[in-house]
Amino acid sequence: MNKSDLVDILTEQLKTLSRKEVDLIVDTVFDKMTESLSQGDRIEIRGFGSFEVRTRQARQGRNPKSGEKVFVTTRRVPFFKVGKELKERINGGPEGAAEPKQKVSGE
Repeated sequence: MNKSDLVDILTEQLKTLSRKEVDLIVDTVFDKMTESLSQGDRIEIRGFGSFEVRTRQARQGRNPKSGEKVFVTTRRVPFFKVGKELKERINGGPEGAAEPKQKVSGE
């Protein structure tokens, strides 16, 4: 699903709002989340997960194409941690309750 798909779904469910209004709402939510993360805040959406910014330390890296060593500077990266409820819904119930994988012949 991409942003356009999300806008389409919400427009269908919120019949009193136009597609343009729904698009503005979705843009505003994403803009505020981005702004909050860029200021170092943490975003928690109960039942879904949390977003935060983590700092990656400077390190010696390698250009995968040439093999040449390169210095990678300190940087901040967004990080998402899945919430317990979302994890359970994806796995079909409380953790550990999901059926074990069946063995495929030839394994």
